[in-house]
Amino acid sequence: MQYELLLKGGRVVDPASGLDAPRDVAISGTRVAAIDADIPPDCAARVIDACGAVVTPGLIDLHSHVYWGGTSLGVDADRLAARSGTTTFIDAGSAGAGNFLGFRRHVMERSKVRILAYMNISFAGIFGFSRTVMVGECGDLRLCDPREVVAAVRAHEDVVVGVKVRSGRIAGGTSGIAPVDLALEAADRVGLPLMAHIDEPPPGRSEVLPRLRRGDILTHCFRPFPNAPVFASGAVRPDMRLARERGVVFDIGHGMGSFDFEVARAMLRDGLAPDVISSDVHLYCVDGPAFDILVCMSKLLALGMPFTDIIRAATQRPAEVIARPELGRLAVGAPADVAVLRLQPGRFSFVDSGGAKLVAKERLTSDGIVAGGVWWPNEAAGAEAERYEPQAHRTHVDVVCNHFGCGGQR
Repeated sequence: MQYELLLKGGRVVDPASGLDAPRDVAISGTRVAAIDADIPPDCAARVIDACGAVVTPGLIDLHSHVYWGGTSLGVDADRLAARSGTTTFIDAGSAGAGNFLGFRRHVMERSKVRILAYMNISFAGIFGFSRTVMVGECGDLRLCDPREVVAAVRAHEDVVVGVKVRSGRIAGGTSGIAPVDLALEAADRVGLPLMAHIDEPPPGRSEVLPRLRRGDILTHCFRPFPNAPVFASGAVRPDMRLARERGVVFDIGHGMGSFDFEVARAMLRDGLAPDVISSDVHLYCVDGPAFDILVCMSKLLALGMPFTDIIRAATQRPAEVIARPELGRLAVGAPADVAVLRLQPGRFSFVDSGGAKLVAKERLTSDGIVAGGVWWPNEAAGAEAERYEPQAHRTHVDVVCNHFGCGGQR
């Protein structure tokens, strides 16, 4: 056979090339071998019927937490991949210099899908995160040594895409702006971007934003009050406009508490759409309100963001942000990472991080993915919920058992 796999009859949407048309996509080995209007099915060993589906580059979740078993908030990337159309997960600082090797050996290298990572400025990474225990990793500056970060990044430069800092009262306690400055120094030394999280002040958004450089990422860019990017009137704050003009990347990073429908409406209304849509998926939002990147994309679709821009924000743009231009695109010779998605009509109830509701007439679902040239169907396709509301959580052990099975069984 000429090809090992053929995705036939779908609408190919590839913002990187400007393609939006009916096309067949053929795969040989781990690469895209052909994209054409009509590739004969007898040319392929296996044919996947993509009629009525939208075929896109495999989604890239720029902000996720997938160091499962090694941190209290990690979820299993392989468990989420096919259902969410995601072929590349970027871990946003779950591990620091002190435990990154474990993350790499025990999770990254064993995963079926690609995992890359931001290195946390904290030596211990994110270590105390649950509903009942919340110890910010930047609360003790003795853990934030740029020299350790630089050494660890250089030792793992093939899988590290930047430096991560979580600043704010929850993540940093009384450390103020110091963790951001230390992280920036480390990022500058290794020539990589900084991803900056902001939660509740201090420090305020107005302290963090001016420090960010072109190509640095402000995650949680549509977060609620306090530290919201808009005034109570709905007007966008001037420092957000200046940051966009300077080339700071705006990333959704939905997560457990960082996405507000009213803020999103105001930002979209004023032309400040997110550069990147990411889920910030972890154990405490994988069952709501974030769920996965497709749910987050569906929320932006319901808020009026154009469909092609939404696909771009989960494919081409995150690939550019992490300087992996070979990802996030469908082109002959590119890695065979593909998502087969559908726009499903219906009545779907979404919630934001504050519990506000939004009813949508359609949502994105996944038939499955091609990851590294292998077709991986979504076994739960067709069983999507209509109400995307958070499940109640109790102890950390309850949450772990719900995601992994009791005893940690995968």
